[in-house]
Amino acid sequence: MTASRGRGRPRDPETDAAILRAALEVFVERGVEGASIEQIAKRAGVGKLTVYRRWSTKEDLIAQAIEQSVSAEIAPSPADVQALSPQEIIERALPAAAEMVAHPDFRALVARVMGSAVSHPKLMAVYWTHYILPRRELAAAMLRRGQEDGTVPADADLDVVIDMMAASVTYRVLQPDPPDAPEMLRYLKAVYRQVGLYRPSQES
Repeated sequence: MTASRGRGRPRDPETDAAILRAALEVFVERGVEGASIEQIAKRAGVGKLTVYRRWSTKEDLIAQAIEQSVSAEIAPSPADVQALSPQEIIERALPAAAEMVAHPDFRALVARVMGSAVSHPKLMAVYWTHYILPRRELAAAMLRRGQEDGTVPADADLDVVIDMMAASVTYRVLQPDPPDAPEMLRYLKAVYRQVGLYRPSQES
């Protein structure tokens, strides 16, 4: 996603972080159309060349900023999917996921991303490749484990199931009166229960 680094001093992680934060803020405030490398650089307190040395286009930069805004801790690792049951993974991940999804910043981000899908397909393509697809693959692995355990129907179309899970959360987040964290936690449990990955008998 990032531009290749040329010769010179090593990149400063703090500078990278400041640029990514600024890119996300400008994107949420103004969308892709209203964002520019110049605006992002100014907000980050760096020069435009500093940004261009790291990212060749604003779409690449914004896509990585979006990716980093969602905590990696809420997504299971491939090792977790292999070692743990879907129930264990969900119980660990859902509280943090509910907090994140219920936050107003996440709602604003989702609205901007959805609104950019048609007008800026390159942004959506980068976001899809680097963020969405890896998480779909992990979800598919969990669902296959569920099929092996007999909790997910053997003939379930996993692509459709994953679409339904993702769409249900997006739809709920974008409602005029979105749920708070406790209600979102209840809703997420219900979503996973419906697809066979969360057993009511083990709910706390």
